[in-house]
Amino acid sequence: MHYDPVKDVLAGVIRRLPFLRVMFYKTLDLMFLRSWFVRRELSHLRKKFGTSKINIYDAGCGYGQYTYFMAKHLQPCTIYAVDIKEKWIEDCKNFFSASGIKDVSFGIEDLTKISHKDKFDLIVCVDVMEHIHEDVTVFQNYFNALKKGGYVLINSPSIYGGSDVHEEGEESFIGEHARDGYSIEDLTDKFTPIGLKTYRHRYTYSFWGDKAWRLGIKYPMQMLNASKIFFIILPLYYLVTLPFTLIMMYIDYSTENKTGSGINVIAAKE
Repeated sequence: MHYDPVKDVLAGVIRRLPFLRVMFYKTLDLMFLRSWFVRRELSHLRKKFGTSKINIYDAGCGYGQYTYFMAKHLQPCTIYAVDIKEKWIEDCKNFFSASGIKDVSFGIEDLTKISHKDKFDLIVCVDVMEHIHEDVTVFQNYFNALKKGGYVLINSPSIYGGSDVHEEGEESFIGEHARDGYSIEDLTDKFTPIGLKTYRHRYTYSFWGDKAWRLGIKYPMQMLNASKIFFIILPLYYLVTLPFTLIMMYIDYSTENKTGSGINVIAAKE
């Protein structure tokens, strides 16, 4: 199973029809439980800085979903959003410029090779680290890029069923992943020698969140990978399943999960 072919189809649609892009962002925010958790943690972190203007690094911005949220809800701030995919960055530049959204810039960067120094108050890295083999190198780069007192927010699949891998040797549902996921112990062990200190963490996509993901994301993605004709029947599918999906997501969002197939971690540079 591969996300990228479907992602590229969606990117092509919102590229040709820019007025749909904000609607697309809102759909992602609604349908992906990780966005619920990420947006809550971003709002929490913004309060930590009081009223001062903060400099944010969106590490692996993709479509620009979280860049857009932060530009609207984490003010005052400046945002530098990067991705390794040139076409996606160009699309984001065009949309944000046409929308008149200020204090946001974009760049093409490989996170294993960045050399920013003491520059950012907040680094946001959502569903990126599981794609990168040299993760310790990237964590060191994040430490270097943060100002003292800054934070890095990382969201990733966890080792507890992340990437839909539940047994040793089982293939990841997401073919592009370099690893199945992290545990809090694994991340802490990698943060500590670098100088990052775990500030708070939460496992996501536990029992109900996992069921919601299957119903709302996995099964539709499998259908779309089988044939693009399923785009036609998706509205009917979601008309039936969406209420159940949202209820299960809310239960997960409101629960202190002991484990889950996702993990959300904030670390600080003290």
